[in-house]
Amino acid sequence: MWFGGPCTEHWRSARDCACRLRPLAYWRLYNIGHGPSTRWKTTDGVETRFLLEPTQTGRGLKDVNALSTWPRNRLLLALPSRDLKRVMSELEQIRCERAEVLMDADSSLNHVFFPDSGVVSVVAVYSDGSVIEMATIGREGCTGVQAVFGAKRSSVQLLVQIPGSAAKMSRAAFTRAMESTPSFRSLMYAYVQAFLEQILVSGACNGAHSLKERLARWLLMMRDRSDDDALPITQNLLAEMLGVQRPSITNAAGELEGAGLIARGRQQVTILDRQGLTKASCECYKLVRARVAFHLPKTYT
Repeated sequence: MWFGGPCTEHWRSARDCACRLRPLAYWRLYNIGHGPSTRWKTTDGVETRFLLEPTQTGRGLKDVNALSTWPRNRLLLALPSRDLKRVMSELEQIRCERAEVLMDADSSLNHVFFPDSGVVSVVAVYSDGSVIEMATIGREGCTGVQAVFGAKRSSVQLLVQIPGSAAKMSRAAFTRAMESTPSFRSLMYAYVQAFLEQILVSGACNGAHSLKERLARWLLMMRDRSDDDALPITQNLLAEMLGVQRPSITNAAGELEGAGLIARGRQQVTILDRQGLTKASCECYKLVRARVAFHLPKTYT
């Protein structure tokens, strides 16, 4: 697990406390216990809460400042601080690269991912290899809907659409947290409801609204989970996610661009007028936002 090394008094905000920090170093925790009384062992044999051993970063993030403000996942941050501290001992921070498959369909459900940044699509995979998106997950959620109900295999593919980072948690640790931490369990149940709302509305939207409206909605959903108006996505990806042919996406995107709402570039779509794009979208965009906010206040912007 990769950490900036905050002390037990400032676990959630390492930047506020330098008692365990060394500039330009990275720390790895070695667990020699379990549960709330977990102890950590240093390289010199002293048992403490944190290991003060510099190590290479591997897939961990390279920016100490980014580590010191981790996690950024709003679902995790909705936990009481004491429970967040307990859960964090089970997390590993990883990079999520564009087009990376975090979990394949019909594979073992070994981990649950809590995105800190970027966007992960939940996609159905068909026998001919084609895929279509069923839902999106960003920093407001996690990939643990099936794990909540004890599933051991994934029926969907988790595909990174916009690169970023995530906190990875083993299914075993996720199950323990569900059983032992009431606040975590309640939060996951609320997220399941919000996630189902998104899927139900998306299903209705696909049959009721035009491609241009659905494209506008999809771009807005990506922007809600991103920190930039420039989205690193291609028109081929848009066609695949929305389940249409590339020429259809080209025409729909051309209409939005002609209205001054977006700009298409090389492997990128930039939102120029978010308010105008919202008006061009169908009502499903605001509906999903309202329903998610009802189940998970303060986790969805």
